[in-house]
Amino acid sequence: MADLKRTPLYEVYKESGAKTIDFGGWDLPVQFSSIKEEHEAVRTKAGLFDVSHMGEITVKGTGSLDYLQKMLTNDVSKLKSGGAQYTAMCYEDGGTVDDLLVYKKDEDDYLLVVNASNIDKDFDWLKSHADGQAEIENISDKVAQLAVQGPLAEQILQKMTAENLSEIKFFKFKDHVDIEGAKALVSRTGYTGEDGFEIYCSSEDAEFLWKEMLIAGKLEGLLPCGLGARDTLRFEANLPLYGQELSKEITPIEAGIGFAVKPDKEADFFGKETLKKQKEQGADRKLAGIEMIDKGIPRHGYKVYSGEELVGEVTTGTQSPTLKKNIGLALLKRDFAGIGTELEVEIRNKRLRAAVAETPFYKRPKK
Repeated sequence: MADLKRTPLYEVYKESGAKTIDFGGWDLPVQFSSIKEEHEAVRTKAGLFDVSHMGEITVKGTGSLDYLQKMLTNDVSKLKSGGAQYTAMCYEDGGTVDDLLVYKKDEDDYLLVVNASNIDKDFDWLKSHADGQAEIENISDKVAQLAVQGPLAEQILQKMTAENLSEIKFFKFKDHVDIEGAKALVSRTGYTGEDGFEIYCSSEDAEFLWKEMLIAGKLEGLLPCGLGARDTLRFEANLPLYGQELSKEITPIEAGIGFAVKPDKEADFFGKETLKKQKEQGADRKLAGIEMIDKGIPRHGYKVYSGEELVGEVTTGTQSPTLKKNIGLALLKRDFAGIGTELEVEIRNKRLRAAVAETPFYKRPKK
């Protein structure tokens, strides 16, 4: 574990006795108490995540918008200052470089938040196509990110700031927010299917804010959460994970995030031709939910069959802590992805019955 990267909160993990694992080259906590307990806390109260392994890349300069329109699949021109947008970055053939968030801080001033395992790859890809259009800087080492998620997230964070958090709507943000004396960018975004905030602060302030947040949320039952609960939460909400639902070989359309692909925007972007065709005609493969009929848990990489025909592969699967069902996401041949279609998943050399199910598996209750 000595060669793994660590976030500014690593010493806090050691103090708390959290179980850590190698996650894409990072030494990160998989759980603090138990995955089920942390999962339930986020669904019913609130959970606190260290997401400081994520990457932050700034794009600045007068050509920034035109450059981002070329690099990203969504229509960045629709963003106003203080707004965030989910998007993808693709190769020429439509395969996915990464999925990411774009924050528009001001005219010609953008922040990209990318997946931890892709930081270097993304930065190299962005730099190699800049052509002097924009100034691109990788500031990942300077920035830490905390996420407080769950129905009581606003109530907890509001104790720590004079900023009116109710004014920050979904996929909006405020910069230079004072949280217990530390300055941070606070966005109403997340990766759990719940309400909540992502807090971008300096690496030096991360440990202080983490500890203060746990104190502020003690009465509400705020729990520190690890990667285990983060994965089960995002999976139930049908939020893709790069390397599983998305990859160099899987396009955004196949992965079900076609809403973040805008082939009709004026700008040409990498993969546009392939993605436009897939969006109009349908891709040959489709990400679909599956629910086990027989007893067994579908796991990443398990093969999916219809009779003797191999029709797909599981990308993510588990026993849902919320639904108490064995469910999965699978990339299937289009003709086998219809709701209710019966299939078989190969689990430990046995073919077990499953059926295509509606996604997302979990939707947050409306207030």
